[in-house]
Amino acid sequence: MRLDKFLTSLGKATRSEGGKLIRQGKVLVNGIAQKSPDFKIDPDSDTITLSGEVLTYKKYTYIMLNKPEGYVSATDDEKEKTVLDLVDPQDRRRGLFPCGRLDKNTLGLVILTNDGDGAHRVLSPKHHVEKIYKFISRDPVSENDVKALESGVDIGGYLTKPCRVKMISECEGEITLIEGKYHQIKRMLEAVNNKIVYLERITFGNIQLDPSLKRGEWRYLTPDEEEIFK
Repeated sequence: MRLDKFLTSLGKATRSEGGKLIRQGKVLVNGIAQKSPDFKIDPDSDTITLSGEVLTYKKYTYIMLNKPEGYVSATDDEKEKTVLDLVDPQDRRRGLFPCGRLDKNTLGLVILTNDGDGAHRVLSPKHHVEKIYKFISRDPVSENDVKALESGVDIGGYLTKPCRVKMISECEGEITLIEGKYHQIKRMLEAVNNKIVYLERITFGNIQLDPSLKRGEWRYLTPDEEEIFK
């Protein structure tokens, strides 16, 4: 693993910031300053310190991605571009997968990880990890529609769990779910004779979509953000 990549995987610095710290001699490998950002290390056996702090290698990788339109939430697809196409090849080789799916044309927050147990835990409705989505509907959403959506609607033989709906205007609002069935929000709006024309996930538990990330950009989760998986 590259030395600068090791730093970014721990959330200690961006790639450019990590390179600067390394060139300044602030990063030691087994007690020796290595001033080349692409210096190769073995994170399982080498001792890495940053300004005197011993850095511990982390088994799992967690990435926040601002998903653009036109990408599918999958690890591989013969016909479509996937969310993994947007991250570094080195990270893709770590076995990343999307933690929960967004439709091809749904935007916003996607978490990529190789932590299978953690992902299963946060996606299970019994753990009540909330996901908030911003939406725009074709037609106005009435108070009765809101009550129906919050109570649970039939989306084809499945009654959705209670949720929260906050309307910002007649056709724009936010919906908070603890589950994620296939095309769920689109099907929920169809159940009240409406249609979604814009959908974006903006939070996943305590993780909020970083406003500094443009569509298609990503960063590693901070230690505080990773706590949701623990």
